[in-house]
Amino acid sequence: MKKIVQKLENRDKSSAKLTRDSLLFKVILDAVLTKNGQNVNSLDLRDIEESITDFYIICDVETNTEMQAIANFVEKQVRELCHEKPFALEESDEWALLDYINIVLHIFKPEERAFYDLEGMWSDSKKMSHN
Repeated sequence: MKKIVQKLENRDKSSAKLTRDSLLFKVILDAVLTKNGQNVNSLDLRDIEESITDFYIICDVETNTEMQAIANFVEKQVRELCHEKPFALEESDEWALLDYINIVLHIFKPEERAFYDLEGMWSDSKKMSHN
């Protein structure tokens, strides 16, 4: 996770702001929901000075197979519908991350999600549930 944080800190945040109505946001969210991501939330970070992205989309999975299925499907859908590739793709046995600069998707097993507590860390963001 330290490697991810370092990589995120060393990239430039895009000056173009996205919204929840942006195509990229909708494609990522739809792909996560299609592949049954659980407890799906988005955090709107656009008004937070320290943020390195506009949105986090966060979801739970129970198995590595589910995690891989979501990550692969998101990558495929974004490539086909938005013509974008992730800036970074990181994964372990407990989490995966797809970084599209303005939107970062976090896929966690429940224990890791609770440990990293992104919703708590960014509690001043505008949170929306998508279940």
